[in-house]
Amino acid sequence: MEFTYRYERQEPQQLKYFLKEQGISKGLLAKIKFQGGKIFVNEQRQNVLYSLEQNDTVTIVIPDEGEHETVLLDETPIEIVFEDPHLLIINKPAGIASIPAQYHPNGTMANRVKAYYKQQGYQDQVIHVVTRLDRDTSGLMLFAKHGFAHAKLDVQLRQKQLIKKYQAIVAGKIQELASHGEITYPIARDLSSLLKRKTSMEGKSARTEYWLTKRDQQAALVSILLHTGRTHQIRVHFAAINCPLVGDELYGGAMDLGIARQALHCCELDFTHPFSGESLHFEAALPSDMETIKQAMSE
Repeated sequence: MEFTYRYERQEPQQLKYFLKEQGISKGLLAKIKFQGGKIFVNEQRQNVLYSLEQNDTVTIVIPDEGEHETVLLDETPIEIVFEDPHLLIINKPAGIASIPAQYHPNGTMANRVKAYYKQQGYQDQVIHVVTRLDRDTSGLMLFAKHGFAHAKLDVQLRQKQLIKKYQAIVAGKIQELASHGEITYPIARDLSSLLKRKTSMEGKSARTEYWLTKRDQQAALVSILLHTGRTHQIRVHFAAINCPLVGDELYGGAMDLGIARQALHCCELDFTHPFSGESLHFEAALPSDMETIKQAMSE
């Protein structure tokens, strides 16, 4: 894959520092140097010690990644929301894990995306998951189609410039929900379980902002913005205010409303394209199990 930049400063700068400013790490530079990549300045091969002058054109050629041979193929079709040479956004159904695990090496979204890449004949077939979802959470997942894109998107994640929004259906003391509120209890591991988390003053800081969208006597639909990314954060926080997610048996959610998984859906993604700089916004409608409960709400 090829990327071209123009050096516009008046003062000279060593090429390696300019490339660092473009998000090219030492690891990627090593890959370019030792795995078949190339660096050109004004169409001439150069090394990273070259001194750039104003209006120089810099082109880097990143070698293809091939495939991750340990990721198995699952040819189940995927629902693609957006794709370009750098990004892939899919709508994940509930009940499918994001990535393989030791005892579950197949049947995940990573396996399905790998099979899709293979079918398309892409040169880069390594799976770069940027935003994961729990097995029973549905909605938008972002994949980078090569390592350079992944690195640049990770910077946006760390700087909280990549925004994920969710919708959830909760039950319990829903009449006490404010029209807009925040839940800020710290979250820690629950040592009684391999999976479960709990609120604890000894835990890590966590902040969940929500808006009440609709409710009746049984359940409420809330829109959610995460300001931190703790494991099970939404599920733990709403359980902590006695409004656990419907279908979330692990955290005491109601199991009699026609849904047997946590009623949680990643409905929006907002971020900046790592190469074009364009502001991107994507949405995914509620899946049918959550939509059915929503339509039954009277308010």
